[in-house]
Amino acid sequence: MSPQELKAVLQAGLLSFPLTDFDAQLNFAPRAYADRLEWLQPYGASALFAAGGTGEFFSLEPAEYSQVIQVALQTCRGRTPILAGAGGGTTLAIKYAQEAERLGAQGVLLLPHYLTEAGQPGLIRHVEAVCNSVSLGVVVYNRGACKLTPASLQILADRCPNLIGFKDGLGDIERFVAIRQTLGKRFAYLGGPPTAEVFAGAYKAMGCPVYSSAVFNFIPKTAMEFYNAHAADDRATCERLIRDFFLPYVALRNRGEGYAVSIVKAGATLVGHSAGPVRPPLSDLLPDEVEQLSALIAPLGPQ
Repeated sequence: MSPQELKAVLQAGLLSFPLTDFDAQLNFAPRAYADRLEWLQPYGASALFAAGGTGEFFSLEPAEYSQVIQVALQTCRGRTPILAGAGGGTTLAIKYAQEAERLGAQGVLLLPHYLTEAGQPGLIRHVEAVCNSVSLGVVVYNRGACKLTPASLQILADRCPNLIGFKDGLGDIERFVAIRQTLGKRFAYLGGPPTAEVFAGAYKAMGCPVYSSAVFNFIPKTAMEFYNAHAADDRATCERLIRDFFLPYVALRNRGEGYAVSIVKAGATLVGHSAGPVRPPLSDLLPDEVEQLSALIAPLGPQ
């Protein structure tokens, strides 16, 4: 898939990032991961981000990363495009991106780098180096320590033909509007804050109708119901689901640091598709929190 073909895929349909399955000893569980992807396949996500943030990229060893991407590609080949996560310092991010290309991924999601803040010149060099290291289409994730400005993205767009997507996880309306106005149709724009459904209406109004869904991992039927209503401007359905499920879910998610991943794993367990525990430094939900999540899921019906 060429970068421009990938860009076209990313401009319509629901996107998601599957959980990474671990066993009780916190080892990667490839069979369970393949089964998860098979379960989600019929629901019709346009593309999947393997080893993304919800897939706990940050906790994977390089050898595990290769396994995760390989299983995703083998399972979804010919059906759903796979974008592989890549991140860390520039040298390491390049190695991940090149490994994804070697394995046959259709694209790369460039996750934020590590702890330290970085100025715009350094961020430009970082993103440019990763893009230049592969021929795959690259989507840059603006979140955390990676806060690219419209001017920086314009430089990158001019220098990197395979930088085809911009995923926003900041929720900074002024910045996003400026980026969208500056870059126009040069990028595919993706909404990416945690629990993106809550932000979906606002992003659509800013020219970004596509987002990635975490809850697709455990309530795929409801996730697709929301996306289809969102795409059809069915405000009544969107508002009902936001009121009855998403806002209480966000309140529960906000009770713990890192719960944006933990709550999704808890949800998958509750619907009979457990991905195992999260890895430290993340923590699993407490028992009473799991009960509250179960009470939120139950009214949604079978998935």
